[in-house]
Amino acid sequence: MPIRQLPPANLARIAEFEVFNYRLIFYPNFRSGEFYFDEMIVPNLMPLSADFIPSILVYDDGVVKGFLHYGGDEVLRLYVELVMQSQGIGAALLEYAIRELNGKRLWVLEKNPRAIAFYQQHAFRVTEERRLEEGTEEYLVRLERE
Repeated sequence: MPIRQLPPANLARIAEFEVFNYRLIFYPNFRSGEFYFDEMIVPNLMPLSADFIPSILVYDDGVVKGFLHYGGDEVLRLYVELVMQSQGIGAALLEYAIRELNGKRLWVLEKNPRAIAFYQQHAFRVTEERRLEEGTEEYLVRLERE
């Protein structure tokens, strides 16, 4: 199976996924140039990712194409290389989390209908629980799996 523990040598790849996904998905909603283009850069994210190595899995079939960060039964982050999305990589990571890690909860930006639809395809449902994304006026919604 191409899903395995994150090797420390791949920290830069994980940081790349976050940087480019955040810029593409979240920048249009938040419009913070200072954050997304000055603070949200690969060298700044690598030390943060290093702290979480034990709870990060990667999809690696010769090339690291996506990652899953989990905590307990919660999916904390799931990102796939932008040019490799819609190829089953995110689904493989999520199904692994469900099957092997008892993954059944997560938070998604309310204004990210594509992500919400993806999780709903995997039997997650939107709950009534919402919270503000830290430092913004945008809401996250909780999704749970039955």
